[in-house]
Amino acid sequence: MPKTKQIIEYRKYNLDHSFPVMLLLDGKEWEISDTPSERLHFHDCMEIGLCLRGTGSMKFRGETLRFQEEDITVIPENIPHTTCSDPGTSSYWSFLMINPRGFFKGILPITNREYNLSSLSLETFRFILHQDEYPEVSSLLRSAMRELTQKRAGYEVCAKGLLLALYIEIYRAEEDAGLVSGSAGLPSESKNERLNMSPSCDNRLVIAPVLDYITQNYMQQFTVEDLAEMCHMSDTHFRRIFREIMNMAPLDYLHNTRITRACILLGSTQKSILEISEQVGYHTLSSFNRHFQQIMNTTPRDFRRDIMLQEKPVQETTIYEYSGWVEPQV
Repeated sequence: MPKTKQIIEYRKYNLDHSFPVMLLLDGKEWEISDTPSERLHFHDCMEIGLCLRGTGSMKFRGETLRFQEEDITVIPENIPHTTCSDPGTSSYWSFLMINPRGFFKGILPITNREYNLSSLSLETFRFILHQDEYPEVSSLLRSAMRELTQKRAGYEVCAKGLLLALYIEIYRAEEDAGLVSGSAGLPSESKNERLNMSPSCDNRLVIAPVLDYITQNYMQQFTVEDLAEMCHMSDTHFRRIFREIMNMAPLDYLHNTRITRACILLGSTQKSILEISEQVGYHTLSSFNRHFQQIMNTTPRDFRRDIMLQEKPVQETTIYEYSGWVEPQV
């Protein structure tokens, strides 16, 4: 029996360009049911969630993670995932949707590798932080949510300061675990020993330059040999290590990155499909259509049509109509 193709949905949040952060429905609690979704979804912004009550699991491509009460979830843009509560139960959440590049523009060097939480791979990012391990993250998140809910005088400035501190604390949590590669390069041998890193963790750090490069240059033309050279590996060794870590070939990862970006452009611009295909790196429309169909299980034209049918005014944007979600609890 042929393996069923995983379908992925794109969910667009119309964040205000001048203040690109959204507290879903002013901090009311969202209930996530025990109905499993057959589809993964990804956002055009970062999602930070706080589990107020309940337990369950989050699923990513090839990975399932458990969550519990008080856990904080951090999911960068363009990372396919879904959440489901344990059978017979519901979990209750508050969520922040944020565009870090826009929100911290002029404050953080977001365009550099430093403090970048938007381009890390699925295999090298911890999506769930436990409150007991990271009390600062929990405290800052709750304070920011409170400011965005109450909207007292000066709340925008206060929220920006709290969210900036929160973002840095999340970055530090990933850096302390050896899962981000900043301007200082790879961790030293002593740090590896201190963190008790496995060989696979070391390998993940080795391919980090390639993941960053593809994120920034997916629209350009380059070969697998070029990527292997960045990691100082032979072509054969690089392909093996990359597949071992990412569960896909380097070119498949490139095509996934391109098509993910194409989904965003299809849903947020009026550009023609031909223009979008060229912008994301395809020389021919037929090649773009073929890869889009393989990854999204639909055509670019039908994908755009479905997005337009689902589109709502900003003030009415919700996500509870999707499987596994119900309306927020007042």
